[in-house]
Amino acid sequence: MLDFRMKTFLTVCESMNFTHAAESLHLTQPAVSQHIKYLEEIYGAPLFLREKRGLKLTPAGEILRQALETMRNDEEHIKKRIKSSLVNQKSLTFGVTMTIGEYAVIPALAEFIKSHPETNFHIRYGNTQTLLSELREGIIDFAIVEGYFTSEHYETRNYQTEEYIAVCAARHQFQKPIRMLKDLTGERLLIREQGSGTRAILTKTLALKNMSIHDFQRIVELENIHAIVSLLCRDCGISFLYKAAVTEELKSGRLVQIPLVDFMVMHDFTFLWNKGSLFSDEYEHIFQELQKGGPF
Repeated sequence: MLDFRMKTFLTVCESMNFTHAAESLHLTQPAVSQHIKYLEEIYGAPLFLREKRGLKLTPAGEILRQALETMRNDEEHIKKRIKSSLVNQKSLTFGVTMTIGEYAVIPALAEFIKSHPETNFHIRYGNTQTLLSELREGIIDFAIVEGYFTSEHYETRNYQTEEYIAVCAARHQFQKPIRMLKDLTGERLLIREQGSGTRAILTKTLALKNMSIHDFQRIVELENIHAIVSLLCRDCGISFLYKAAVTEELKSGRLVQIPLVDFMVMHDFTFLWNKGSLFSDEYEHIFQELQKGGPF
């Protein structure tokens, strides 16, 4: 169980303001300051820098924040485990991004669920940034995500590598010959929302070519991968997606890959959990089981 002063520290980290933390904890500001001073004496390092714009974590403070967040999340996980044991059940909560959860992981997930009849599963869908936030907050135990993120806070494993392609309706008529990525900017772009890993990959790829999403004349932003695929099939624009998300449509001939000489992208789907978790061995086993598509 976290020491009450550690909980004060995490609360300050949320607002980066002693006064707000005191109000949230129903403490006086001097009490909050004393708690932080105690921790600084225990660990022998300052935890916050006081700047004009407010507080900022020191390197030592960032290390402590990361460790305590993992401890807090493990504590919540232990509580859930104990509660489940009272009714002789296990419970597992994890997150997957839309593309992964709807296309890439289903066969392995089906085998995993059938291999654990004693376990209740709670599977949350969200974009990459949402799932990373839920992982840090202890809402989920682990996640499988796409896109880019800072890996220093997580244990990561490469779940699989997928091709990322430009795609449009088979009957789509381009106004000019298409050879390079820049040739597509006159098209209507169907794209996922901010925070989506699918969007982040496109954004970074465009940036490497001194381009951006805003170079496209028309944009349709959607939060649902099925909606994007359906609109593509109805010839409402072009998009950039993982090939796994449109495999059936490509096979049936409703969609086609747009051939580009300067666009060849492969990207990882990443299995991850909070670094330093007490349950790291268990998550490692789950990763191995999902990769095999059956029990370990």
